[in-house]
Amino acid sequence: MEESTVRIHHWLTPLSWLYGLGVCLRNKLFDWGWLKSKSFDIPVICIGNLSVGGTGKTPHTEYLIRLLQGKGLHVATLSRGYKRHSKGYVLASSQSNAEQIGDEPYQMKSKFPDIQVAVDENRCHGIGQLLQLDNPPVDVILLDDAFQHRHVKAGLNILLTDYNRLFCDDTLLPAGRLREPATAKSRAQIVIVTKCPEDIKPIDFNITAKRLHLYPYQQLYFSSIRYGMLAPVFPQEANQRKMFSTLTGNEQVLLLTGIASPAPLVKEIRRYTPHIRQLTFADHHQFSNRDIKHIEEEFLRLEEWNRLIITTEKDAVRLKSHPALNEALKPYIYVLPIEIEFLQNQQPIFNQNIIDHVRTYSRNCSLSEK
Repeated sequence: MEESTVRIHHWLTPLSWLYGLGVCLRNKLFDWGWLKSKSFDIPVICIGNLSVGGTGKTPHTEYLIRLLQGKGLHVATLSRGYKRHSKGYVLASSQSNAEQIGDEPYQMKSKFPDIQVAVDENRCHGIGQLLQLDNPPVDVILLDDAFQHRHVKAGLNILLTDYNRLFCDDTLLPAGRLREPATAKSRAQIVIVTKCPEDIKPIDFNITAKRLHLYPYQQLYFSSIRYGMLAPVFPQEANQRKMFSTLTGNEQVLLLTGIASPAPLVKEIRRYTPHIRQLTFADHHQFSNRDIKHIEEEFLRLEEWNRLIITTEKDAVRLKSHPALNEALKPYIYVLPIEIEFLQNQQPIFNQNIIDHVRTYSRNCSLSEK
């Protein structure tokens, strides 16, 4: 791993010290019991990180959804619903949109309509509301991006760290990207190094494990991103013209991203075509009418033959409901879905550990006996 991949703004270090003092004091108040953490009579799994964005929380949460649903469990997810236009507890329905519940919860509800998706700034209150559902009752709750929300004492904490920016190489905000010191890793039972390269060597696993300095009670896993087939964001409109499922090298691509780390996606598309025009926005960017117009202008600059727009699942949910999006543009917009896969044949071990935890702490007696 190259040290140059982690950029530290050293001139901001004094501000990081002040920020760190506040974070450490808050954590100590929880450790000493002056601030309370609440446990719940249901398996609660937290998926989070120490840094700000970009570690792959959403695809790992979706992996857990698939795993738990495959075992017949009734799954619920709870997050704060970042940048939503609503307040308090909201339980998603088939009529919900990204403005009401946030882009990532909306993405999960769209992909997994049978699960309960809720948002609430107060996670304790949100869990309490989910526990009142009885048709069917919830078996397990996944907390998305709640590692710092210590008012909830999750039964299992899964901590993610990007292979290209390990928390041991980073520093606190604003000089770096850490929300907490690296020592906060101690609260996690599972650590996953995400976004590992395809050509990672066996020695790199050992080097990374040593650099993280995990404790004996912590399990370490490695995962990488796996890209799926291109899919139209607006299938009905796309059916009126040639549809893409893979790239052949001649396509003219406008790559539209509003995510924390677009570099892996750019690298993936360059494997198939060199004709890429990038249009990059900040993470969770809310597209304005001006942005939509700019997207259309950039698209029209591409050569007319075999041109298309490729975006991420998270960005697609914000585009789908945008009133300013030109109808003529819809047939050309595609999404490149992603999933994660575990390396070193770790998948069966990880899956079993998750299932064992849920069964051990389930409030459903029949499930526990299984």
